[in-house]
Amino acid sequence: MSSEILIVGGGIGGLTLALTLHEAGLPCRVFEAAPEIKALGVGINLLPHATAVLGRLGLEPALASVAITTKESVYFTRFGQFIYSEPAGRAAGHASPQFSIHRADLHRVLFDAVVARIGSDRVHLGWKCAGVDQDDDHAILRFVNATTGDPLDPQRGAAAIGCDGIHSTIRRQLHPSEGEPIYSGVNMWRGTTVWPPMLSGASMIRAGWLTPAKIVVYPIRDNVDGRGRQLVNWVVEIETPEHTTRDWNRRGRLDDFIGPLADWHFDWLDVPAFIRAADQILEFPMVDQDPLPFWTRGRVTLLGDAAHPMYPRGSNGAGQAILDAHALSGALRRGSDPRAALAEYERERLPPTAAVVRMNRSNPPDAILREVQVRSGDRPFASIDQVMSRSEMEALLSTYRQVTGNVR
Repeated sequence: MSSEILIVGGGIGGLTLALTLHEAGLPCRVFEAAPEIKALGVGINLLPHATAVLGRLGLEPALASVAITTKESVYFTRFGQFIYSEPAGRAAGHASPQFSIHRADLHRVLFDAVVARIGSDRVHLGWKCAGVDQDDDHAILRFVNATTGDPLDPQRGAAAIGCDGIHSTIRRQLHPSEGEPIYSGVNMWRGTTVWPPMLSGASMIRAGWLTPAKIVVYPIRDNVDGRGRQLVNWVVEIETPEHTTRDWNRRGRLDDFIGPLADWHFDWLDVPAFIRAADQILEFPMVDQDPLPFWTRGRVTLLGDAAHPMYPRGSNGAGQAILDAHALSGALRRGSDPRAALAEYERERLPPTAAVVRMNRSNPPDAILREVQVRSGDRPFASIDQVMSRSEMEALLSTYRQVTGNVR
């Protein structure tokens, strides 16, 4: 139907948009390049500003049943010395929780909700977007079969939303001269390990800094083996001039990064043993792209990673896509002209997401680790208060929350 909103991409942003449009009474269809839904990726965090949107869609119980409700964020040095902790989610006074969750579990909750609410006939798998055109009345999407490459029938709608991720076809069409992603100088290795609960059993832990290494650890599934052990997500970040292509599912090699962690034996975690017990290792470069001057042209716009790819720091990638979906569906609900609504959405969301991209480059929450390492001379300290005051740490984190919109 030509009055439908056409969503290119059935990831977190695209599925959330479908749900928010349905909630607003606006018809839509989702076109996903993958021929089938598979369990991909590892863990992500959903901050309260994002879970509030999903909660209003009635999804909090389903998410809580498959996620860890995060209790705290904790920071340590690479020597295992405690730096700082703060409560998370409702424990910090937010109206909504913070969830640590396997990406596949989040995707399944969203996908099942979309199918149940708008119908499986409105979710098209194996449709790879080849480009978009538009006239005065419609956006016209061109597709090919993702398996065979054969052309599929063009699809017309009131608007086309590019939720097609970091390799977005629609972004490339809108910005053909943009250039390659910008490498941060940091490569990441990611994985999951079945392990006994550490600290509170619901802690998001950051330790060390990029030289020689930083690690982020948090549980994403509870009691996975009947013995009380959890599935624990981890990310190791190391400064290196070498990096790989952007493929979330590229396999990583233990020997490429385990060396700098060899003596990380903490009271609360034996890091080398923990990493060596991983059930999978993935590798991905920490890259982003400069904020775009525009997302929207007429009846076409971008959302999520297609609009604002950012460093995975501060747990804001998926969250900002969810906020995009909420803002876009609201603009479409309020206005009768999709072109005006898309322009309103861009005015609302482009500036704050550009600020998050820049903040993730300079002072994300883990900048506390950088400051402590520099000030301590990368040596054990007698007291953290002699290195960095709690008020300085709180100020840094408060500034980040203000920029990202994750405020109480």
